[in-house]
Amino acid sequence: MTRSADIDRGSVSVGSTYAFRRRLPQNALGAAIFSLGMVAKVPYFGTILPYVRRMEPGHCEVVAPNWFGVHNHLGTFHAIAACNLAETAMGMLMEATVPADLRWIPKAMSSHYLAKAATRLTAVAHLDEVITAATVGEGAEIVVPITITDTRGIEVVHCDIICWVTPK
Repeated sequence: MTRSADIDRGSVSVGSTYAFRRRLPQNALGAAIFSLGMVAKVPYFGTILPYVRRMEPGHCEVVAPNWFGVHNHLGTFHAIAACNLAETAMGMLMEATVPADLRWIPKAMSSHYLAKAATRLTAVAHLDEVITAATVGEGAEIVVPITITDTRGIEVVHCDIICWVTPK
């Protein structure tokens, strides 16, 4: 199995989003600046107050606090807010993984609500496969699995997002 650190982009050019993240300090301050910039570019993601803790080819981790703006009628993390967190993690993973000569768009999402979420949540999107023009051809569906856990490490939501990847 290939680990995300083994997905080497080498001389393949990366998209501007991932290039921006790589130019920032690789610490908490750089992650905070990037997260604010991401929300400025995609304002809807701001509803969950995301913090992109880790972003690299094949792997992304995004944290969202448990605050009243994401609560449902039970006072827990709303299921759709968790889906928003999953889509944020998938989007940043794809931005770091898909070469600049390809484009991607989410096509479908399946979500499974496994337990009540009463704490801050962490979404982890992970891909083992390398995405290249050769593997995509004229277009390919890429399934991105996202695990969403609470602060105890319990998986509370699982999503699979199908992305359509094509040449530009």
